[in-house]
Order: sequence, then C-alpha cells, then structure tokens
Amino acid sequence: MTQVTTPSGHPNHPAPLSTGVSDADWQARLDKIANDPRMSKDNTTIEGSSVRTFAYGALFLGLVGLVVTIAGAFSINVRHALAAFEVGVFTVLAISLGCLFWVLVFHSLNASWAITLRRQFENIAAMVWVPVLMLLAIVGIELFRGGELLQWLGHSEEYNHLLEVKAPYLNPQFFVIRVVIYAIAWISISQLLLAWSRKSDETGDRSLGRNARRLAGFGIPVFAFTMTFAAFDFLMSIDYRFFSTMWGVYFFASCGLAAVSAIAIVSTLLRRAGKLNGLVTKEHNHDLGKLVFAFTVFWGYISFSQYFLIWYSNIPEETAWYTNRQQHGWQWLFVVMTLGHFGFPFLLLIWRNTKRTTALLCGMGLYMILMVIMDMAWIIRPMVYMNPSVSATDPGLAGIWLDIAGVVGALGIFVGLVALKIPKSNLLPIKDPMLHECLHHKNYV
Repeated sequence: MTQVTTPSGHPNHPAPLSTGVSDADWQARLDKIANDPRMSKDNTTIEGSSVRTFAYGALFLGLVGLVVTIAGAFSINVRHALAAFEVGVFTVLAISLGCLFWVLVFHSLNASWAITLRRQFENIAAMVWVPVLMLLAIVGIELFRGGELLQWLGHSEEYNHLLEVKAPYLNPQFFVIRVVIYAIAWISISQLLLAWSRKSDETGDRSLGRNARRLAGFGIPVFAFTMTFAAFDFLMSIDYRFFSTMWGVYFFASCGLAAVSAIAIVSTLLRRAGKLNGLVTKEHNHDLGKLVFAFTVFWGYISFSQYFLIWYSNIPEETAWYTNRQQHGWQWLFVVMTLGHFGFPFLLLIWRNTKRTTALLCGMGLYMILMVIMDMAWIIRPMVYMNPSVSATDPGLAGIWLDIAGVVGALGIFVGLVALKIPKSNLLPIKDPMLHECLHHKNYV
C-alpha cells in the first residue's frame, strides 16, 4: 500500500496515490530492502526438493488414512466414518479460513509486523480449495445416502413441525446453493490475494497493495457471513433441533486459533531449514504468540458464554446439546475442553518466554491444533449414535482407530499439499511497501 511521510519522516500511514511517496523515493526504498543481506535469495526461497520428502510422507499418511476410513465405513458404519472424516475436514477448514481472515485483517489494518509471516498465511489460505473439495464430497455422500449426519436431509416434514418450520432453510436445493456460494467466495478471495502478493514480488507495483486493501474491506464481511452459515449448515444442523446465536463466533474462535498455531509451526520448520534468518525473529514470534494466547482466551470466553446462556435459559432444545456431551461416555471430553483447551495453555502462553522461544511456541502450536481437533470431535462425534433412528451401538475405544484415520486422512493430504505449495513463491512478500518497518520490528510489551 502507498505510504505518506509524516512530519518525523517515517512513512507509516496508507494514502491515495496522489499523496504517496514519489516514484524515486519508492525505488530507493526497494533498492535498500533488496540490498539488505537478510533478503538474499537463499534466505527468502526454498527449493522444492527440500520439502518433497516431508510433503510426500504427509500425502502418503493422508491416503492411508482415507483408505482406512473407507474400510471403516464398511466394517463399522458409514455414519461413524463420515463423522471421523468430517472432524479432520473441519480442522483443516478452520486452519485455512483462519489464515484467510488474518490476511484480510493484515491488509485492512496495514499491519507491518506480520509481513515476513504473511506469505505463509496467504499460502495456507489459498489452499482452502482442499477442504472445500472434501466438503463437496461430504455433501455428495449426504445427499446420496439421504442424510447420514445431516439427518434433516432424509426426514419428511410431515409429522415434524420443527422441520416444517425450518424447511425454507433446511432443504437440499438451498443447501447445495449455499455450499457453492461458500466455495466461490473462499477460493476467489484467497486466490486473488495470493496472486496480487506474488505479482508484487515481480513488479513492485504499489497499486496491487491498494487492491488488496480494498478487497479486504469487502472480504471481511463476506468471510464472516460465509464462515458463520457454513458452521450452521455442517455443524449446528447435525442436531436440527439445536440452535445457538453464538455458534458462528464459536467456530470463528477455532479458525483464528488454528491459523496462528499453524503459522507458528510452519515458520519454525522454515527457520530450521535455514530460511528466514533475521527476517522472522523473537519479536515476530512474540506477536504471533500473543495472537495464540488471545484466541485461546477468546475461545474460552465464547465457549463459557454459550454454555452459561444455555444453562441459564434452560430451553430443552438447547440444553440437550450439552446433556448429550456430558453423558454416554463423553464426560472426559468435557474436561479436556475445559482444562486442556483453556486452563493449561492459558498458564503456559501467559508466560513471556513461551511466546519468544521458537521451540516452545511451535510446541504450543502443535498442542493447540490438537485441541482444535478435539473441539471438532466434541461437536461432531457424540451425535453419531445419539439419534434414535440409529440402531448401531458405539464401539467406544474399539473404534478409536477409525476416528484417528479420518483425521489423519484429511490432515495428511492438506499438510502435504501445503508443503508442496510453499516453494512455488518467495517465502515473504519481498517488495511490500511496509517491509522496511517489519525488518526492524521490536516489541516493547
């Protein structure tokens, strides 16, 4: 984005082209950045051969997980296998949508500190087509089977007043239309942002940054609406009797948390490969860690608020959702959500050294991704055998292999494809107007 020069001589505010720095000053800034030894090609790019072993290993695990999940559909039942796979799909969807959200926010706020990390946010956001394809596969199975997890797809409205009232929204035709809208919105916005960012690396065209900022202003509300209604459609409507006005924010908390946790892992792996030295420092780690901490607290706040409001109002359609998850062997997961997803990481992340130490922050990133997986399992898995129309019994621990396989299948494929995506461009936006500030970023809190 174009900058104006303040009285102190520091360009740090966005402005229209007419008041921006001159072309000569802009070129001088680019030359200064390019001459910085930290911006060497060896430090800002990575060869595809360096990541292939890791990427192919992840893809292999993912394919094995998918094959085992399909086998589980025949040996246990389709509902259980579909639920296990959906836990993994919504984990990777949360990661990619969360990264899209952060890219939109960084552009909208003209954030300078995150520029050396932003390309990885862009890469993961642009891979949203992977979970979208998986969602489309789930939609196909649900429609073909007449409603497995989404049982409202196969229920007749006759003799069911609640479904009759909700039929204008909960019907197959409108459901498919909504999913197509989500897919188009997420893929088009993420691909545009990455394409403009990569083109800026080649041309240094300042108008590309302004385009990204304009798109961010439009994209944030589009993201908010599509993410919220997707959470309604695939997660909340598993029990079509349940409703929560906080559901969209609840899923959004997982998106924001999963994204920054994933970036903590990716940036650590890149630095261990000898890349981004001096470009991603303890100062950037500290801010990234603050976001992991902030969204851990935010998730806890939203989760408690939803629970408290439902407990206080005591409406049967709402309380049944929690009752089903505090009985039938799911009590342990309630404890994990309370202590593992909030209490334990809160105590670790509030410590300054955790946020500034690369290995500790990476470890917390891995741990919080695991907690997001558990959160998706908390939402989806208890409903598999809860419906009275399901005659099968829950195999319990004997079927845990299927739950693991479903998650590994979705995560393995997503991680492998992301790894193959990273070497295809510079590891950071090398001609971003705010990069000179990011290179000197320092925390004072």
